[in-house]
Amino acid sequence: MKNYILALFTIIMVSCKQNAQVSKDQQAVINAEPISVPIEKGNAKAYFASGCFWCVEAIYESVKGVKEAISGYAGGHTKNPTYEESNTGRTGHAEAVEVIYNPEVVSFSTLVDVYFGSQDPTQRNGQGPDIGSQYRSIIFYQNDEQKKIIEEKIKELEEKIGTQVAAEVYPFQKFWKAENYHQNYEKLHPENPYIQNVSIPRLNRFKKRFPQLLKNGTH
Repeated sequence: MKNYILALFTIIMVSCKQNAQVSKDQQAVINAEPISVPIEKGNAKAYFASGCFWCVEAIYESVKGVKEAISGYAGGHTKNPTYEESNTGRTGHAEAVEVIYNPEVVSFSTLVDVYFGSQDPTQRNGQGPDIGSQYRSIIFYQNDEQKKIIEEKIKELEEKIGTQVAAEVYPFQKFWKAENYHQNYEKLHPENPYIQNVSIPRLNRFKKRFPQLLKNGTH
């Protein structure tokens, strides 16, 4: 009986998280026209969701040409989402990062390479131990040129690995900055068990794979 109840609860929770991606409000987000973020003081912005934002923030901040990566929420239909609300799977949002970068040093195309090269591109609704629609992979485009780059790289990757890439492709609409305690979490809390067992190993795998992209002195 206990196992039955647990299985039923799991089905209900998965169903709720899946519904965040197919509701009428969520479909409107998927079908919207992309919003382009202007370059400010020579810096552009790009947006990626790839599991826990603690991990993704640390990866992008190790890349040459990236000024800063900010943790937050994107891809959903609700306003001002909180961490607790996002975790319900009902906001439509995924944990995401805003990558502020110098396009003269690193291109959007390279940032997409970083994205796919630092995750399991076949895992759906999560990365590693983080499971749920709030951890799903989404790559955001702001114009037709970025969309074309993303689609071409997905096609190349699918041909290489012989299976479908799990990442969703969304028009960028809005990025909501996460609570202050989430920012720079990997750097500020190296003793945290999750950071030690998930974030740092993921960062190290990326660094080993793309040494040519790393800033000098990357921790």
